[in-house]
Amino acid sequence: MDFLSRITRLPHAFDPERATDTLAFVPSLEGDLAALVYGTGGCSPYLKTLVEKERVWLPEALQDPELAIETLFQELKQVAPDQLGAALRMGKRRVALLTGLADIAGVWPLETVTGTLTDFADLASDLALKAAIAHEIRRKKLPGQTEDDVATAGGMVSIAMGKMGAHELNYSSDIDLICLFDETRFDPSDYHDARASFIRATRKMSAMLNDLTGDGYVFRTDLRLRPDPAVTPVCLAMEAAERYYESLGRTWERAAYIKARPSAGDLEAGARFLKTLTPFVWRKHLDFAAIQDAHDMRLRIREHKGLGGAMALEGHNMKLGRGGIREIEFFTQTRQIIAGGRDPYLRDRRTVPALGHLAEKGWIPKDVADVLASHYRAHREVEHRIQMINDAQTHIMPKSDEGVQRIACLMGQDVETLRKDVIGRLTEVHDLTEGFFAPDEGKSERDHAFDPEIMGRWHSYPALRSERAVKIFNRLRPEILDRLSHTPHPDQALVALDGFLAGLPAGVQLFSLFEANTQLVDLLVDIVGTAPALARHLSRNSGVFDAVIGGSFFTPWPGAEGLTAELAEILAAEPDYERKLDTARRWAKEWHFRVGVHHLRGIVTAAEAGAHYADLASAALGALWPEVAAAFAQKHGPMPGRGAMVLGMGSLGAGRLNAASDLDVIVIYDADGVDASEGRRPLAARAYYARLTQAMVTAVTAQMPQGRLYEIDMRLRPSGTQGPVATSVASFKDYQQNQAWTWEHLALTRARPIVGDAGLMAEIEAFRAEILQVQPDEAKIRTDVAEMREKIAAAKPSKGPWDAKIGKGRMQDIELLSQTSALLSGCVARDVASGLAAGVGIGWLNAADQSALLAAYDLFWTVQAGSKLLSEHVLTPDTIGEGGAAMLLRETPFDTIAHLQGELERQTEIARAIVDASLTHPLEAQ
Repeated sequence: MDFLSRITRLPHAFDPERATDTLAFVPSLEGDLAALVYGTGGCSPYLKTLVEKERVWLPEALQDPELAIETLFQELKQVAPDQLGAALRMGKRRVALLTGLADIAGVWPLETVTGTLTDFADLASDLALKAAIAHEIRRKKLPGQTEDDVATAGGMVSIAMGKMGAHELNYSSDIDLICLFDETRFDPSDYHDARASFIRATRKMSAMLNDLTGDGYVFRTDLRLRPDPAVTPVCLAMEAAERYYESLGRTWERAAYIKARPSAGDLEAGARFLKTLTPFVWRKHLDFAAIQDAHDMRLRIREHKGLGGAMALEGHNMKLGRGGIREIEFFTQTRQIIAGGRDPYLRDRRTVPALGHLAEKGWIPKDVADVLASHYRAHREVEHRIQMINDAQTHIMPKSDEGVQRIACLMGQDVETLRKDVIGRLTEVHDLTEGFFAPDEGKSERDHAFDPEIMGRWHSYPALRSERAVKIFNRLRPEILDRLSHTPHPDQALVALDGFLAGLPAGVQLFSLFEANTQLVDLLVDIVGTAPALARHLSRNSGVFDAVIGGSFFTPWPGAEGLTAELAEILAAEPDYERKLDTARRWAKEWHFRVGVHHLRGIVTAAEAGAHYADLASAALGALWPEVAAAFAQKHGPMPGRGAMVLGMGSLGAGRLNAASDLDVIVIYDADGVDASEGRRPLAARAYYARLTQAMVTAVTAQMPQGRLYEIDMRLRPSGTQGPVATSVASFKDYQQNQAWTWEHLALTRARPIVGDAGLMAEIEAFRAEILQVQPDEAKIRTDVAEMREKIAAAKPSKGPWDAKIGKGRMQDIELLSQTSALLSGCVARDVASGLAAGVGIGWLNAADQSALLAAYDLFWTVQAGSKLLSEHVLTPDTIGEGGAAMLLRETPFDTIAHLQGELERQTEIARAIVDASLTHPLEAQ
């Protein structure tokens, strides 16, 4: 499509005399093309000059501007090196003229305008760089390089920064370059000669682009964004630059590298260099502290440039002033820095597309992204008109009425329309971005008599020792204290908050995160006010808030298989065995915290939380077992025979744990006739599996920097604490068939293979079913269970009405009856409901009893699961406060704690009576 048919707007001639002179240079133009050149020349002395110089080329270029640019670029690539300087200046004139006219007439959108300017900058810098390198190679000043190496500039690359890197050059832009060379292409003995050669080449390239001659200049070139420019040469080795950013890189440099792009020379080497900087630019964790850095930078710019005060169109800086281009860029880049480390999709160099990505991923509202994108484009157009007047690298609106009138004419508007439009956009940008960078600092603290002694010691905590952390926390403090004052027990909540703050190793990052996401303050108050174990974990692992903000905290539960696969992948990436163990702890605690918070906030029920805790424990064992076995095999050789397996018992086997459960396990092995292992330090089979089991227990229970994974209980193995820690499959079967007590067969009703040799796991599961389906001695089982029940009651008396687990008629009692029903009926299912249903099936229980026991068990489990989350002591209404009470009431159909306690006592008596009756009378009598 030709230029003429795409014109959507035309300028007004500010100076009709100059306009007439300009049009006289191209008399062949007619209609809107003539009106465009007339109006443009009447506003812009610079563009008038370009029309005069390119009067022969322009009319044909306007027929197909895209083809004209493409042809120009191809012609420049064929220019001899000694003529390149003049040719590039001619190219700059033509690009500036055609781009300017296409911009003014609305023929090209902003992205095409800035993209064309950037493409020319890329081409010009690439040609200038390679010409300089070719000169060095011809003079044999670049060691080991030949004419063939000119195509890759001998290993040198220029990294485009800022608007050039983003493909967003403005009309009269400087170009910001960082020049580097790949030192690995050279022998160490040639390093200094190579560096000297690249420094010369950089200076020649810069001069070719930057020097003002009779033909003008190509681009003003700025090399000062390189590391420590006051003391470093204009071209650095990549390795030296990497070391600088790793040790001394600052937040503004990280932000600058968001837009960095290899633009000239060895592009592949440049891409490799930028890849090595990924950890520097894009942090693993959400980086909310960057908000304060960006805010401070904005304030310093305003202060230095004198850009504060009331907003007026005359003299306003469209780039750095209030509501200007830089505020949109800072807003965008800061959000990218915050979240881009976790989500590569957000790492877009371009401002408008980056806003879209941030909105798509929920980091900013879509309407905000749309408004800022629209205003960004509009601001850039105004900026271009300012620069088009005299090709000046300025962003400041004229200070005179006459100057503003000229800009309005170039935009085809009257002054009042321009004024209203620009001021409105500047104001809206400022309002949208200022609240993000500078939240309200004026809130006063709620008048509650919090303990001043507690708050007085906060300044001594590690998290509040830096001036920056204190400044951010002081802005947060009124909001936090206000919310604490609304909790049922503010003073208790303050003590919990104090413990949380005391445990924080640092504060800036977390406080910045709270400031940017105030809903997290609600979550913090919820946790510190009701769940001390969660609060303690949070103080030591505040990075878990990353997942809350990032969205993964609320993804669907992955199940035991998904968790096992995830942890196995994480452990495989850790080279050191101890690091694997500590990593497993950190991983498990993060998931454990997630389950607890979901339960605390009602996202999952107590029953769902119990299943999730069990999945997590199964996954931890499932992923750790192969790691422990592999580490053990390095010393003592592979497992002799068929191998071993871990059998989960108790609540782990039944698939329902609470927040504080330990794990009951048995390790069973089959040496299959093999006497000893084959390794550097062989062991007899029995000793091998005993020590392997001990290694597994240590891997799970050892205290490490991340704490313990779980406590392990192995007392359910054959012969209890008197028997070996690992049991052979033959011994296990013989014991269960010929020696086991009734309680040990009851324990089998909940046994579940967790991890190990698949064949052995299947064999044990089949054997379990076989044992449970043997014709029972009903009288003996009832008698043994009744005796066991009395011993339990004597050894572990109930701790009060809120002890939902221990005592006749409580949770453990109902579990015992369910297991007995399973044993009497041959039921292989592991859950309480299936066991009770099996009791009904054989006539031992009736349907009414089953229903009553299930109702009681569900209530007891809800209270038990809640109590383990809410308190580390015996549950009482006083210890959990009203926040914890509200959680329990939310999960039960009661409106007061008194009603809930009354129902617990009533259900206990009902369940006690049913269990008493069931164990007293023989099966045939019921």
